[in-house]
Amino acid sequence: MSDNQLPGYLPRRHQILWIVLRAGIMLWGIYGLFHGSVVEFLEAIFAILFTHLWDFFQVFGGRSFITRVDYLTGTMLNVFIFVGVVIGSTLNNRTDFHSFDIVTHFFAGFIAAWFAYDFAVIIQGRRGPLSPALASLFALCFSLGISVGWEIYEFTMDRLYGLQLQCSEPTSEAGLLDTMGDFIISAAGALVGMFLVAFYRNGKIGKHKKQVRAALAREKREEEIKQRLWEEYLHAQNDHHNGQPG
Repeated sequence: MSDNQLPGYLPRRHQILWIVLRAGIMLWGIYGLFHGSVVEFLEAIFAILFTHLWDFFQVFGGRSFITRVDYLTGTMLNVFIFVGVVIGSTLNNRTDFHSFDIVTHFFAGFIAAWFAYDFAVIIQGRRGPLSPALASLFALCFSLGISVGWEIYEFTMDRLYGLQLQCSEPTSEAGLLDTMGDFIISAAGALVGMFLVAFYRNGKIGKHKKQVRAALAREKREEEIKQRLWEEYLHAQNDHHNGQPG
């Protein structure tokens, strides 16, 4: 098992990047606080807490499979939150530009699919290797499920608190167009993420693709040997049983 497969393993460069991004979010929140926006400060606090999701997995995961979630997902989550909060919120709150949702929904779908692929493989655990096609299907469905859940949240907040998260108006299709546009963009991100993570994890792309393919081939040979030994054992047991007097 390589270092990057060990629970809790986090390369130094990723650790530094996480610290820098979290510090940037905190500075953005403090800036908003001193410029009369308590909402931006609270948003920064909650965003920083959410960037620690991978850390929470390691601390509270015990010996469960959740501790084996790859740090790369944590890095993507940190970058996504930084860009969405610092850039996205700033553009939405301080300018007339309101199309940044295209970026956030696309990459939300992408990251959810990437995480879900690894998650499916981890859940399978010691039961044997999981088919890349099945892991990809799970990743796509998981990401689309997250998108549906988010739109349900937006709809609920609009109806309960009179917000305009879905840009809905009683006499127009603006809300429907906004919701379906978000679905389509998230689905596009999920598809891209699904294919990229499948190719990356199976040695089709990436800097270490030769090593990945070699490791997968070795695991396949080991599984074939285990299967053959198991079949020989069952065959021997059957012969022994048949040879016993009735």
